Amino acid sequence: MESNKSTVKASSDIALVKYWGKKDEVLRLPENGSVSIKLEGLDTITTVEFSDSFLSDELSISGESIETDSREAKRVFKHLDRIRKMAKQQGLKSAGFFAKVVSKNSFPRSTGLSSSGSGMATLTFAAVKAIGLELNEKELSILSRQASGTACRCAVGGYVEWLDGDTSETSYSKTIFDKTYWDIRDIVAVVDYGKKKISSTEGHTLAGSSIFFEVRQKNIKQKIGDTKKFIEKKDFSALGSLVEAECLEFHSILLTSKPPMVLWYPGTMQIIHEVQKMRTEGIECYFTINTGFNVHVLTLPEFEVKVQKRLDSLDLVKKTLTARVGGKPEYLEEHLF
Repeated sequence: MESNKSTVKASSDIALVKYWGKKDEVLRLPENGSVSIKLEGLDTITTVEFSDSFLSDELSISGESIETDSREAKRVFKHLDRIRKMAKQQGLKSAGFFAKVVSKNSFPRSTGLSSSGSGMATLTFAAVKAIGLELNEKELSILSRQASGTACRCAVGGYVEWLDGDTSETSYSKTIFDKTYWDIRDIVAVVDYGKKKISSTEGHTLAGSSIFFEVRQKNIKQKIGDTKKFIEKKDFSALGSLVEAECLEFHSILLTSKPPMVLWYPGTMQIIHEVQKMRTEGIECYFTINTGFNVHVLTLPEFEVKVQKRLDSLDLVKKTLTARVGGKPEYLEEHLF
């Protein structure tokens, strides 16, 4: 029996400036660039093994065997096929093997916390190494993007910019500031563990139907430039204000799409109001929300304990998770199977 196994850990991220809409559905080229922070503490670990003893591809997530005809499994297996094709072009023997994929998260998946980003990044890194390919960081980011847009950002570390690009080779992510550059904390307030009713993949196809989409696209490059400038200056107040305004603008696109994407829950609004209230009391923190209902609250280390305590006290918050700026994906010696 021949087999090759690899295990990778990667963090999720939170987009400060979101991407929404795609220039190319197949290659997942975004309509606009984006800026994010990797989040150590919201992590995915994935083990991939290619073996000539496997009769088909298998997928297990957090102890649950995923049906092969499910959308989730099809997406993973399609990416494995993509990687096998690359391996075949290089004449690697393992290109003819099926794979077993076992993955687990330290946070809820499919709830708007970018689990597909960290998940597909770990899948890409682990599968590439297990099959015997050698790719650099840029190539791994490009390949990860083809499985999940957000995975493009999760393939690198620290403060991240994803370049939109007009071709597959020019759309990739890079670290703009290392994880040690500025210590920002993120507290995730979980209001529900259920899956989103509309996936981000579906939502992207609706982006252009919003009457506000064109205006957003005109201003997005300036917004990205300002975000990078505020990070460079470590101006938390300016960055936080921009991030909140961006979040509300982004969700205005979702709300005015046809059909509309109404994702917020009562708990989402409760957190927003509490964050605004905390600021009036001198506790500096700012909210942002991906395509979901759970809320990321950005703050500084000196306010972290107070912010988490206040969020935990809200009756509609089920749990809080804490994260700090995370690094690049890392290969682990210990496998999941």
